[in-house]
Amino acid sequence: MFDTVVVATDGSDSVKRAVDVAFDLANRFDAEVHALSVIDASEVDASPQQLREELRTALETTAEAAVTTVEERADGDVTTATREGRPAAEICEYAREIDADLVATGTRGRHGENRLLLGSVAERIVRTSPVPVLTVRQLAPADDDTDGDDEPLATDV
Repeated sequence: MFDTVVVATDGSDSVKRAVDVAFDLANRFDAEVHALSVIDASEVDASPQQLREELRTALETTAEAAVTTVEERADGDVTTATREGRPAAEICEYAREIDADLVATGTRGRHGENRLLLGSVAERIVRTSPVPVLTVRQLAPADDDTDGDDEPLATDV
């Protein structure tokens, strides 16, 4: 059912659970995993001119660290990539280019007014992706996403 899974990552805590769930699905279907991190070009463009190169370098370092973290958590091979642009658009374009079957991403689970004011990369991916999207919410600290063996439960998604 799934041959290629793209994990969109920014290295945040909200993505860590999505990475685990994506690996679980990929293992079940013997699928190839791609880890993608996107440097948000609008952040760079919105910064003062004298800080842009320094910010771009910092964001590139963060993006590389994010995909490296995914790669290190894998049991097998992971293809990694970083891009610069609008995150949702770049993630969807990457999924098209590699003929992905699924995009997995984390979500902070914002609701109501905050979601409307701040927007959501995950929401834009869901609306514009050429393939199915698995959004995995970050659990509250009191919630438990394992059954004691440190393996994510697919039913927790």
